[in-house]
Amino acid sequence: MTTGDSIETSSRPLLEWLLAKYPDTPKKRAKQWITAGRVSVNGVIVRKPNESIPDPKDSLELLDRRATALDCGTDGWQIHPRVAILYLDAAVAVVNKGPGLLSVPAEPDDLSALNILADFLSGKLRAYDRGVDGRGYSLPPPYRRLEPLPVHRLDQYTSGVFCMAMNPKARQRLIDQLQTRTMKREYVAYVEGRPPQPKGTWKNWLKLRDDELRQFVISDADAKIAGDDATEAITHYEVITEFKFAGGKDVVTKLRLRLETGRKHQIRAQAAHAGLPLVGDRTYHPKYHGEAPRGVRIDFDRQALHAEILSFDHPDKADTRMTWTAALPRDMRQLEATLQARRV
Repeated sequence: MTTGDSIETSSRPLLEWLLAKYPDTPKKRAKQWITAGRVSVNGVIVRKPNESIPDPKDSLELLDRRATALDCGTDGWQIHPRVAILYLDAAVAVVNKGPGLLSVPAEPDDLSALNILADFLSGKLRAYDRGVDGRGYSLPPPYRRLEPLPVHRLDQYTSGVFCMAMNPKARQRLIDQLQTRTMKREYVAYVEGRPPQPKGTWKNWLKLRDDELRQFVISDADAKIAGDDATEAITHYEVITEFKFAGGKDVVTKLRLRLETGRKHQIRAQAAHAGLPLVGDRTYHPKYHGEAPRGVRIDFDRQALHAEILSFDHPDKADTRMTWTAALPRDMRQLEATLQARRV
């Protein structure tokens, strides 16, 4: 027998190895275990019953019925044109949200990343693509019992990564991390102007307008008068690069921003107060207000803000720190290319 024959003989479909290990199991049920994501080999879930593998010996395991971590691939699983799942298990979901979509619904009928994920898990919504590797099977059954719960959110026109909880206990543990400031959130922004230092911190008091559509930076004295209506906002910034234009007077700066607190419109309000309003910000940048001449603004349809990095301790796994990165979306890559072309 040749070496090639030996290798071919020792490899068999995963389904056969599983039936050999559990001989009293009906073939149909064993196949369902595999497609449901309950079978792992060497710690990796394999969902193709006919995938040919060498003898797995003791590395073949049948997992319990709880949802284990779903393999979403390096770029995530695109379940909607503006929502990709980056990570999903029985405790937490991490998604990459496109601009223009609400994170969570303000009204019951609002389209949002949260109810898109809920509809996908319940089977009401089919995936936008066939899966991370072109697979055509449906979501494994353990995930269909999960119901996403809000933890934090991104502004409607801010893109990027944020998380949702899959049960009340996990939700509280994630909220606790927000409150103790151990959940790390980093953003990329394009602002008009140049910071006084390459690194720094914005520390302000914010007060939300009565209609909750805008934040105002107020003084320490006014914050004392406002009491609980005033909230402290702390953002750390670092210059990534500068784009200087004709004459050297006009500058757009690409910033990395790390939130220490997480207030509504925090980055947008603080950046504008610092004299560095975000490109495209229709609320806080005066050049985008109706009375401002259109010729003076940089053409961009939204605030140039993207949640790039999210890091937290897994709510159900002690001492397990997890980090996700969402690449810049197409519109912000195009913005940077435009700025680069105008650069002097």
